[in-house]
Amino acid sequence: MPDNELKIIAAKANFIVNGYAFTERDDGFVSILNLEHPECAMVVDHNGELIETNMDAIEQTIVLNLCKKNLQFLEVQDA
Repeated sequence: MPDNELKIIAAKANFIVNGYAFTERDDGFVSILNLEHPECAMVVDHNGELIETNMDAIEQTIVLNLCKKNLQFLEVQDA
């Protein structure tokens, strides 16, 4: 993925934690992209439940833990 596309994704992200860009989608799900390895992505719901991913099991565990700690900040922005 070209650097300019990554910069656009990072700029549109609701927040970035440990190199992962969390972006709320129009359908209510949250896209999570590893900015250092953009081939690794995940989609979760607002409860942090996994919808879809191509990450390996170890990275999934790490990112789902980040979700549990940080998805609350999406709700604050909605208020």
